[in-house]
This record gives sequence, C-alpha cells and structure tokens, in this order.
Amino acid sequence: MNVFRLVGDMSHLLAILILMAKMWKTRSCAGISGKSQIMFALVFCSRYLDLFTSFISIYNTAMKVFFITSSIFTVYLMFFKFKATYDSNHDSFRMEFLIVPVGGLAFLVNHDFTPVEILWTFSIYLESVAILPQLFMVSKTGEAETITSHYLFALGSYRALYLLNWVYRYYFEGFFDLIAVVAGCVQTILYCDFFYLYITKVLKGKKLSLPA
Repeated sequence: MNVFRLVGDMSHLLAILILMAKMWKTRSCAGISGKSQIMFALVFCSRYLDLFTSFISIYNTAMKVFFITSSIFTVYLMFFKFKATYDSNHDSFRMEFLIVPVGGLAFLVNHDFTPVEILWTFSIYLESVAILPQLFMVSKTGEAETITSHYLFALGSYRALYLLNWVYRYYFEGFFDLIAVVAGCVQTILYCDFFYLYITKVLKGKKLSLPA
C-alpha cells in the first residue's frame, strides 16, 4: 500500500458514493448510463471471485465487498427502483461491441490460462472502456449535471492516481504488470477530454458539455 493507491481507492469510493447519493436524493437516475453501470458490475463480479478463497487484509476484503455490492445496488436502482427515470433513448451505446472483443482479448492475452485469471484479465480490460457509454450519453445529450460531472471526475482521478501507484511500485518494489498498466493508460486517456472540460467549465461554475 502506498499513498497513490490509497488516495486512488478513496477517489473511487467517493465516485460511487456521489453516484448513489445523487440517485437516492433526487429519486432519479437521469443522465446516468445504465450500460456503463452494468459493465462496472461485471468488472467487480469477475475481478473479485477470490473474495472467499484469498485473504490479503481486512481493508482489501472490505473494499472488494463494497465494490461488488455497490455496483449491483446501483444497477438495481437504475433498472428497478428508479426505472421510470432511466433515459434509455440516449443511453444507446452498444455495450456488446465492448464486452465481446474484451472477452476475446482476455482469452488471448493474459498472465495465466486459468478461469480465474482470464476473468481477472477480462475485468481489467472491460474497466478501461466501461465509461464509454456514459461519455457517449453525455455527448448525445450535450451536457451533464454538475453532480454527474463530479462523479466522473472522481472516477477518472482514481485511475490516474493508480498510474502513479504503478510508477511508484515499479521504482520501489520492482513490480510491473503490463496488462494493468496498458489498460489503465487507455482508461485515463479516455478521460482526458472530460478532465479538460471539467477544469475549464465545472470548476468555474459552468455546466459541462461535450462536443456532439
């Protein structure tokens, strides 16, 4: 554990709490991509299959449980409790165009050809592109609520901080995971345009919008 990973985890935690608080307080999931949330649920469920077979620390186990349960709960809120507010017309990104290629890539490029390792690799690849339906939705609507922008910024910051975590681990621990690093770079790059708009607009009190 190092400061970059810890702050990254807290940023990820904050993003999820912002999202759930937004939906619960407004009783609405307007502006949120259900397809991105489904893919995030797939990410955590496939990544943490070792929850009951491998114990690292109480912190590690608690975070795994939180990410699995919160992602499933978010999907429940969107497609059941607040289903009437879900904007399926604008959430039109074909997520199978991401899930199928990522699944194939996980079979071809992984550290060890075992079910658990392939699913872990699948989760890493899928997480790197899972935000695309949300960004596509913002692009189609032309704007995002401020609270949704805060959620996306916290989520993007988590991955950027994890890049610094990997740099730290490489120099001080000699650890390097090419799959995680490349996927993390892809994910961070996808957020770059959003980061620019967030800093130049949202932090100045303006509403965020993406080029249509």
